[in-house]
Amino acid sequence: MTSPHIASLSWGRMQVEGCSSRYKDCKVWPGGSRTWDWRETGTDHYPGVQPGDLEEVLKKGIELLIIGRGMNEALQVPSSTLDFVQQRGVEVRVLQTERAVAEYNKVASQGVKVGGVFHSTC
Repeated sequence: MTSPHIASLSWGRMQVEGCSSRYKDCKVWPGGSRTWDWRETGTDHYPGVQPGDLEEVLKKGIELLIIGRGMNEALQVPSSTLDFVQQRGVEVRVLQTERAVAEYNKVASQGVKVGGVFHSTC
């Protein structure tokens, strides 16, 4: 199963190839995607991305996780969250969202089992 490409990104809007839904924030993994609803884990810009935000994607058999911190990189990613990912044997890259989407699409094109969580505003 391959990771779907992110077809478009603009402020507050993301479209994943093969999916009719439009997302503000999204989770993507080999074979699927869904809305990233911060209310599920109590996430906010600070303290930032929580391990609970990533568990679902990590369970999809990915080799690499890419986290998009927002267009202005306002979303924090604590070192404890990075440790959580690395302890599961998954490489993690944290980037500004436009760069994160470009990196995600590049490695997905190479056949890497990549997952991502992306914040499309601030």
